[in-house]
This record gives sequence, structure tokens and C-alpha cells, in this order.
Amino acid sequence: MEKQQELAARFRALHESGVFVIPNVWDGASAAIMARLGFKALATSSAACAATLGKLDGEVTREEALLHARLIVSVSDCPVSPETVADTVRLAIESGLVGGSIEDASGDPRAPIYELDHAVERVAAAVEQAHGRRLHFVLTARAENFLHDRPNLDDTVKRLQAFERAGADVLFAPGLPDLAAVRAVCSALKRPVNFMVGMRGKSFTVAELAAAGVRRISLSTTLYRAAMTGLLAAAREVSERGTFSYVDDIVSGGELGKYLRPPQ
Repeated sequence: MEKQQELAARFRALHESGVFVIPNVWDGASAAIMARLGFKALATSSAACAATLGKLDGEVTREEALLHARLIVSVSDCPVSPETVADTVRLAIESGLVGGSIEDASGDPRAPIYELDHAVERVAAAVEQAHGRRLHFVLTARAENFLHDRPNLDDTVKRLQAFERAGADVLFAPGLPDLAAVRAVCSALKRPVNFMVGMRGKSFTVAELAAAGVRRISLSTTLYRAAMTGLLAAAREVSERGTFSYVDDIVSGGELGKYLRPPQ
């Protein structure tokens, strides 16, 4: 718990010290590599976690997600923050995590976004779990309108402000369409705002996001999909052409091993 308290304090401090990037990892190797490359905190990705189990996003059980999170925590000295729901915050803390997020998406295609009052109640319940223990678990509250065909910026801001009042530490509206929308969200809130890279035409530079007021930049599934892009290209070359030119450009086993060995 002492180490976890230290990691939790480091994670909170990152949100106060200017903009930082938090890469989303999916296994022990990717976590180790990101830590060796100097990233100060790591996030998990629900979609990438599911893919490692041969499942789609949303099909992973709570037990599978927590087991996956424990693996990431075990190979890294970085603070780790997963995507969670309110009733798993306690278990997340017990797994060694120091942060997580809660969505206002319902999973019901007929009503994809929770009514505001219910969404706020969920955030408040998560906050009570997150802040009522020996460490301050950093809770991110997400407004999912733009991911569910509800591109209503005013409602998104209203929701984030309500989540902020309920005690969320970080606010997040994935899928914002442009920098003007990012600036509008950041200027309407007092607490740190996360921006998610990952959509073509809707991903911006660190400098642009910092100027807009963003404090944290997450990478969603982009690193995992980049890795799978290389895998697909190599596998297709072998299966379709019977050649192996991809080996000319891949990282060597020795170089990769440098990232996987603990620092001296």
C-alpha cells in the first residue's frame, strides 16, 4: 500500500504539472516498453485488453479486466489507470491501480447515454469509493455523447460540469470534433481535462492540445492498432506472396530485450 500511495500521489501530481501523454498498453511487454521510453504513467485500453483475449470491447468480464490490470501493474513502476465502472473501484484499488474512469454510456442502443441525474449518481458513488480510502484514486468522468451520435457540445459541457461538481478528478469527452470544441470544454471546467488521440482528422499535436487547455493526452487503442497493422502486413506478405521482406525492418530481439529487462 505504501508504494501504491506513492504512485497515486505521483499520478495526481502529473495532472498539476502541465500537459502529459499517457499511453494505453495491453500486455506486460507493451507496458515495459512504454515505461522504458520514459512515459510517466500508463493506461489500459478496454478494447485492446479484450482483443488480447480474442474478444470484442465490452465482452470482457470484471474478473478478466482486473487480472489484466494486475499484470500491467506487476511489470511497471508507473502509475496505472484502467477504464473502470463505479462498482469496481474498490477492486481496482485492491489490484494496485491508482486511477480509472467511469462512462455515462449505458450500453443500450435504444438509450445509449444515461440520463444526467443517473450519470451523476454513478460518478458520485465512484468518487465516494475512490476518495474514501488510504490513497486518493484518481477518478476520470467521461461524457460519451460524441461517440454515440449525439454531437451536442452544450450537453457535453453540462454533463462534465455536473461530474466535476460530483467530485471527479479529471474530465473527458472522447470524440470532440475540433480544437474549438476542445477549448470550449477546457475553458468551462476547473479540473484537468483529458483528450483522446485516435480518430483521423480529430487528433491534434501535443502543443495544440496544451494551448487549448488539455492537461492529459491518452492514446486509446492506437498503439495496439499500430502493432496489429505491422502484424497484418507481415502475415499478408507471407500468406499472399510467400516472401519475408518484413524481417529486414523489424526490431531485433536484442534491441527489444533491452526494453523488457529491468533498468540497472
